[in-house]
Amino acid sequence: MDLTLYRPNVGVVLFNPEGRVWLGRRVNTPGPSNWQFPQGGVDTDEDLYAAALRELREETGVVSTAWLGRTADWITYDFPKDYQGAKIARGWRGQKQVWFALRFTGEDSEVDLMADQHVEFDAWRWADLHEAVSLVAPFKRATYEQVTEAFGRFADPRAVADPGPSGSTCA
Repeated sequence: MDLTLYRPNVGVVLFNPEGRVWLGRRVNTPGPSNWQFPQGGVDTDEDLYAAALRELREETGVVSTAWLGRTADWITYDFPKDYQGAKIARGWRGQKQVWFALRFTGEDSEVDLMADQHVEFDAWRWADLHEAVSLVAPFKRATYEQVTEAFGRFADPRAVADPGPSGSTCA
């Protein structure tokens, strides 16, 4: 697979102390498959973990987190054939993502969906990790299946974090 055809991206699965995960409802996106984890693009030469923390802050307002783990490799998905977004217009076939698992260490009142001028979500909630697969857009479901498998152990509030974070930049 030619990864140069995929836009570099990071995703965050934010676990609360009880082991539930943060899901946001995408603004101006009809349901029912309009809930997802925070995710976003990586700037040239940006450290992937720094990008994940930036995207989480921009999309949710959350800054109080502790490291749990990350996926080892890129996970890709293709944009649907009828996708009309600007990313496909720029020549991207889809996105390649590294995912990070973080434990939320703050209070729910820290969540601020208006933290950035580019609002991504209009609602949020805590959910069971595996529930996310059925709530995300269909073209992202295989990715979410991989991510929930990789991070399933972190749904246990007693889970031990992986070593890290390891710094890596986007190529």
